[in-house]
Amino acid sequence: MSVITLDHVTKKYGDSVVLNDFTDEFRDGEFITLLGPSGCGKTTMLRMIAGFERPTSGEIRIDGRVVSSADTFVPPEKRELGMVFQSYAVWPHMNVFNNVAYPLKIRKTPKAEIQEKVDKVLESVHLSQYAKRMPSELSGGQQQRVALARALVAEPKVLLLDEPLSNLDAKLRERMRFEIKEIQTRLHINVIYVTHDQGEAMTMSDRVFVINSGVLQQVGSPVEIYRAPENQFVADFVGKVNFLKGVSEGGRIKLAGIDDTLAYSGDLTGEVDVAVRPENIRIVSEYAHLRGKLVSEFFTGDTNDCRIAVGSSELRVIADAATYGKFSPDETIGLEITDMLVFPAGSEDFRKIRT
Repeated sequence: MSVITLDHVTKKYGDSVVLNDFTDEFRDGEFITLLGPSGCGKTTMLRMIAGFERPTSGEIRIDGRVVSSADTFVPPEKRELGMVFQSYAVWPHMNVFNNVAYPLKIRKTPKAEIQEKVDKVLESVHLSQYAKRMPSELSGGQQQRVALARALVAEPKVLLLDEPLSNLDAKLRERMRFEIKEIQTRLHINVIYVTHDQGEAMTMSDRVFVINSGVLQQVGSPVEIYRAPENQFVADFVGKVNFLKGVSEGGRIKLAGIDDTLAYSGDLTGEVDVAVRPENIRIVSEYAHLRGKLVSEFFTGDTNDCRIAVGSSELRVIADAATYGKFSPDETIGLEITDMLVFPAGSEDFRKIRT
């Protein structure tokens, strides 16, 4: 069992608050993702859990044992954690086996046990056949798996991953997402994963912690974060979204700069912001909710990524690939909104409604 508890943890550098009063518990066997833009405080949180930074205030516990507080600080090497960095940190002068074996050698583990554990972990990351190769003979993805194996070989309570895939090309990054998740599931190890890539967060996580400017914005499963964002920052950061301004009155929302209105069954009145994801707008042959004209379209293979002018606004629409090339710029296009979010204008509060 491995449970990480952060209790009112704050980190400051001078007058700058990097992480503000964070309290939560990362449960046994969970894959946790800390998601947010650069500089939001997610890496700082990871480094405090690892023991590379000390919190300004608050307490961090691992399985109930205090590792950071006003009176206590346990150094990184005594926290039983494994960490994989963005830069891999694979030693170029050691072959794969010796890179992975290094943490065990530091602990003066018997040679037979080292051989057994390294063999086992190399097999788990599909690198058994590369044990004698040097890092220079490996691809970026293979080097990342070496770093992962080295973090796992000492059987840590928790695996900490700091943007480990950001240096890989897109195709390899996608493949590694599934490999890391598969390893985590098979070994039933806790993972705390830092990224600014919402695709990584959505595909791997049990729970996502969305952070902005040092403040926790929302916690939930990938589905909850995507479908029911608690404020406009989360809606905008996780996935693609169009924002439209309008006024809610009498069960309709009159959109600014657009002649059309949208049916609304919620209880917000006055100025509102409407958030619509591009995949929740359908191109229809007859007028439904909105009308617009094609500005541009991009064929992506499985979709048609369009920009459509609606009044004074421009909407992004992710349409079926079969619609590509079917409309001219001066042709009126009907749009049906299948799902939307309505926020009070200029507020972090929100109400979710379905049309």
